[in-house]
Amino acid sequence: MARKGRIEFPGAVYHVLDRGDRREPIVRRDNDRAAFVRTLEQACERTGWRLHAFVLMTNHYHLLIETPEANLVAGMRWFQTTWTVRFNRFHGLSGHLFQGRYKAVIVDPEERDYFVTLSDYIHLNPVRAGLVQLRDKLFNYSWSSYPWYVRTANRPNCFEPGRVLGELGLEDTKGGRRAYAERMRARAVEEREAKESPMHSGLRRGWCLGSASFRERMLGLLERGGEKREVDATLRRSHGEEQAAKFLRGGLALWGLTERDLGSLKKNDQRKVAIAALIRRRTTVPNEWIARSLHLGHVSRVSRCWSNASALTDELEKAL
Repeated sequence: MARKGRIEFPGAVYHVLDRGDRREPIVRRDNDRAAFVRTLEQACERTGWRLHAFVLMTNHYHLLIETPEANLVAGMRWFQTTWTVRFNRFHGLSGHLFQGRYKAVIVDPEERDYFVTLSDYIHLNPVRAGLVQLRDKLFNYSWSSYPWYVRTANRPNCFEPGRVLGELGLEDTKGGRRAYAERMRARAVEEREAKESPMHSGLRRGWCLGSASFRERMLGLLERGGEKREVDATLRRSHGEEQAAKFLRGGLALWGLTERDLGSLKKNDQRKVAIAALIRRRTTVPNEWIARSLHLGHVSRVSRCWSNASALTDELEKAL
């Protein structure tokens, strides 16, 4: 039986989760966990995703993300593939890391309280797993977005706390963050004492979280799945290439070059390297497109550009 297509449209919100293959770890140590979070931030940077909440456990993760562009599939492909490659390299392994197809529950962005419900469910995972003792402060668990809600240090640009705090009538101020922390400690006590609620079961097993009319609209998109997937694939490819072309044109203009000049410049010219690194950092176009457009030669050079990104890359990003 063919798999159902993913529902994708600009502004879609998803609760995404996946587990390790055979429920084995997807991280083994804190260095892995820090690298996983960096990889997630890079995925958001490349796709423009807004990250409302996340948690990383030993053998699974949860995300609450908003996609301003219809690019969930492209972004998740990059994210999970990249983390698999990095994890395997760290530990001298090969093969699959995740158990298969990630789950993406589509969320009605217009319904009030869904963001709070989902962020609570995500942030309290360590409490349910017994990793956070009630005598501790919840933000002692480092590998979630909860610390970003209670303090502003080390927040990435992709993090978006406003929707969750707003649904609670709070602002992203010192007082608002303190009130959020106090509320979450109370929620942690409730979570430890309560049995699983129907809401928790629904969050794990459902495919759509929203009103009846929202579900009907999502079912309509699924029924038109074949046509819509073809259209969305074109939109995603078009958007990625348009954004990459914008960065390419911006780099050429910044350094007074033309596209014709690219063919005569050395393959390791630092301006070409900077443009390639920015395109790879901020878009989901394939490496083949970057290598061809910048006359870099073999596609493997694109990865070297990424690792050799310099101050010129930052200069270009600021200029654009």
